Amino acid sequence: MQVTLLGTGDTTGTPTVGCDCDTCVEARRRGVERTRFSVHVENERTGESLLVDFSPDFRHQFLTQSVPLPDAGIVSHIHFDHLDGLGNAYRLFDDLPVYAANETDPATSESVAGTIERKYDYLDQVSVHPQTPFEPFEVCGLEVTLVPVDHPPLFCYGLAIEDPETGAKLSLSGDTSYGLPDRSRDVLADPDLLLADGIVPAALCEHHPLGGKHHDDDGIPRTFGTKHMTREGALALAADLSASETRVVHTAHFYPAEEAFAEPLAVDGERYSI
Repeated sequence: MQVTLLGTGDTTGTPTVGCDCDTCVEARRRGVERTRFSVHVENERTGESLLVDFSPDFRHQFLTQSVPLPDAGIVSHIHFDHLDGLGNAYRLFDDLPVYAANETDPATSESVAGTIERKYDYLDQVSVHPQTPFEPFEVCGLEVTLVPVDHPPLFCYGLAIEDPETGAKLSLSGDTSYGLPDRSRDVLADPDLLLADGIVPAALCEHHPLGGKHHDDDGIPRTFGTKHMTREGALALAADLSASETRVVHTAHFYPAEEAFAEPLAVDGERYSI
């Protein structure tokens, strides 16, 4: 399984448009980017590939990274930085199956799959395949399981992707606080590679109107506000799940410049064979 991190940033990405903070300046100096979130997974046994989330930076990502267009896609939730790139399917694909959860979200009165069907009904190339969380399904020769995570007020899903022949496993936390349900943690456990949402370092929780929560024994918050993990929360989750390797993704340009490019924070273009 070949995993390419196409987009490792948060909603605005790094560098952020119009921003001259030290971190954005340093990103430009280094020539690195964290575009909006997307992950490319290639099954080298079958020659097929799967895209997790459709970044608004889809076109840029596929022009700058040497990966094939996907044979199928999965959408974790309906926030624009994970979904709105699906419009790029126009004229690029003859047929693109897209998988998403079938649970009705009280906040929208739709499931993630239902929102995609409604919003992209003009794309004849896209077929939507609703899936039940915790029930594995096969796509591109890989076994995928969607699991609920904690990203209020919307339903959001993490996922585990496993190669049934080699046993290789990739887990993605999804956009989430540290408060993942135990059942979801069980599905995500023991990955060869974990991609964990860690939007800012814990020290920045003092600047959030809601502060932080899910504090550890030393009082360090593992959740920034309510929707995302801190870096420390992401690493605590990695330890909880016994991840063999962890990359912190969905990071914001609010990381201090001296911390923003240090391990284990990911940047676009990283590749992993598992």
